Amino acid sequence: MKLKKTNIILSCFVLLFLLVPLNDISAMEIKDQLNRKIHLPKQIKTIVSLAPSITEIIYALGVEDLLVGVTQYSDYPAAASSLPKVGSYVHLDLERIIALKPDLCIATRDGNPLTTIERIETMKIPVYAVDPRNLETIIQTILELGRLLKAEKKAVFLAANMRSRILKIKNIISCTQHRTRLFFQIGISPIVSAGSPTFINELIELAGGENLAKGPAAYPRFSKEKVISLAPEVIIITSMARSTVFEKVKAEWNRWPDLPAVKQQRIYLEDSNLFDRPTPRLVDGLELLAKLLHPELFENIK
Repeated sequence: MKLKKTNIILSCFVLLFLLVPLNDISAMEIKDQLNRKIHLPKQIKTIVSLAPSITEIIYALGVEDLLVGVTQYSDYPAAASSLPKVGSYVHLDLERIIALKPDLCIATRDGNPLTTIERIETMKIPVYAVDPRNLETIIQTILELGRLLKAEKKAVFLAANMRSRILKIKNIISCTQHRTRLFFQIGISPIVSAGSPTFINELIELAGGENLAKGPAAYPRFSKEKVISLAPEVIIITSMARSTVFEKVKAEWNRWPDLPAVKQQRIYLEDSNLFDRPTPRLVDGLELLAKLLHPELFENIK
């Protein structure tokens, strides 16, 4: 009798399980990189990216078909430019995001206002926030987003490729003791550079350079006289401004013929996105920097 009663209870439990819709048990709880609890649908079909760097990573993972909205300046790869825009990553268009009805928004701590993220969440749209601070945490972010978006294989490949290329640069740079004195200009008027707590500083040091703006301020300002007194061997100018402005700034520096970077004709104009967006392309920036700072080490390397 007891066995029969047990079987009846078990049968009822199985029947109840079969009658419950899968949607009712499909949510999962995870923590994002800000240690916030996020409730996600089991299957993510649509995403809004809240920063250009996140858009790049999603494309790199090969899951760009999930994107239904991106922020202004999401311009890489070129196909991202045609996607619906939801404002800039600092000034997000909340109404536009809600209208797109994404299963998930992916945000970044560096730029996206927390108040806006919280407002998005009050509309029952989950927001997963990332917080990459250096090359290693960028790699970890790629791996985490790969798991989240079911693109683990591609994420592991990207991570391995990045680590391999970083190690190669480290090995090449280890062959020299010289640290090339570099002034990295990211702002034109006023003159602004990149201090220690930036991706740019990490890239400069890995590439065998001495960052002349190194210090506690992330983006210190300089007078022209101060830069000249630092006697940089190399000046790299990057900005979101047009290339015509680049050339004008380069011409300004060339008015100082005693400046080592001018004497050696080592003033370079480069794409800012290779140095300040936390994406796989930072390794492209690292390789470029190493070649600009130590061209002699790469003469026989393909």
